[in-house]
Amino acid sequence: MSAPGPHRRPTYPPASTADLAATTAQLGREVRGVAGVAHRCGCGLPDVLATQPRLADGTPFPTTFYATCPRLTGAISTLETTGLMREMTERLAADPELAGRYARAHEDYLARRAVLGEVPEIAGVSAGGMPTRVKCLHVLVAHALAAGPGVNPFGDEALAMLTDWAAAGPCVPGAGGSGAAQGGTS
Repeated sequence: MSAPGPHRRPTYPPASTADLAATTAQLGREVRGVAGVAHRCGCGLPDVLATQPRLADGTPFPTTFYATCPRLTGAISTLETTGLMREMTERLAADPELAGRYARAHEDYLARRAVLGEVPEIAGVSAGGMPTRVKCLHVLVAHALAAGPGVNPFGDEALAMLTDWAAAGPCVPGAGGSGAAQGGTS
């Protein structure tokens, strides 16, 4: 999938009341700036939200794709403790083809955020260290889940290293997913 163009805009299914309740339970706090559900876990609950680039209080918010499932975020945190981000950053510096793919992921992220709104304070700034380093696997995996395979190379790599975070069922006791197992983004 390529960056959204003028004729191909990503859409994010709106978050239902049940989705908002589930993500509030997942995070342990009220969710903010929800633009829609960018991806659903295998259990049907949202695991990545698309967020507005400016929160209701006016604060710029560059994290367009926000991982909410505690099992997903916990698994990603475990990967972060292994030195993977340092190794990825070293590979980025040594591999021009990989650097080009990562730069395209950065542009894709910016294009997807621009569909939700322009915020001059964060213009040109994506997230996760893109395009020059790997700083946050949570953002890169969330982008990979929202955009689909082949868009964010490091998000795809990290995602392939994760176990199935939905295997044990919903992370929110008593909650059942209100949508399909995969969220649509384009």
